[in-house]
Amino acid sequence: MNNGRLDEIVLYPVKSARGIALGSATVGARGLCGDRDWMVVDPRGRFVTQRTLGGLARLAATPSAEGLVLQLASRDPLVIPLPIDGRRCDVDVWGERVWARDAGDAAANWLSLVYGEALRLVWMPPDVLRPADPDYAGSAEVPVSFADGFPILLTNRASLNDLNERLPAPIPMNRFRPNLVIADWPAFAEDDIRLIRCGDVEIELVKPCTRCKIPALDQQTGDLSTDPTPALKAYRYDAALRGVTFGVNAVIRSRSSGMLRLGDSVHVLA
Repeated sequence: MNNGRLDEIVLYPVKSARGIALGSATVGARGLCGDRDWMVVDPRGRFVTQRTLGGLARLAATPSAEGLVLQLASRDPLVIPLPIDGRRCDVDVWGERVWARDAGDAAANWLSLVYGEALRLVWMPPDVLRPADPDYAGSAEVPVSFADGFPILLTNRASLNDLNERLPAPIPMNRFRPNLVIADWPAFAEDDIRLIRCGDVEIELVKPCTRCKIPALDQQTGDLSTDPTPALKAYRYDAALRGVTFGVNAVIRSRSSGMLRLGDSVHVLA
């Protein structure tokens, strides 16, 4: 297998909100530092994503020295201090309860006004251990933020090109919301790769990513657009996982934090 190349690095400060393209990123056990440390929840503490609120695609969230800046067209931006001493609350991610800090009434009021329903924003402190699925991660001590299940989502540029040849109109990679995009691999080579090194970071690919309805949403507007699911069903259905797959979930195997930079070589180790 030829080496690949790191073609995109994308950070999602708030789960299901707009991503930020980066030139470099620090990586720790929970993935890209700052990735999905924040999450929108309903009054019961249950996570809210584009699956039920497509308009989250329009929400821009930018880390700042103070904490986080929320922005949406036609609305004044809101600076949210890091809620280190915020109210402790239990929140729900896919039926799993995990504790977080509430970001306060100003953030809740801003989100609720924008989206027309009661919403709150929460933050996961760095000392919270929400374990990734040990059946795939290999250990109950692999931490994950508010991401769906694993620290990193990796996709392959050639795999998208292959998919786009089967669609009535091409779609961009941001529909699949990856953290890392690899170039110079054959299409779907990621299915058979288990361990890579990129920069000084070792990453283990542990589970194909089954896809929900979000890839059918335009990531600029949150509106329904070209749906890749029918095409994926024709050749990317995984019977064991009971869903179509695109991209691979991954965990960090490096023992300490490291750096990733655009253009880094991606060495296949296994």
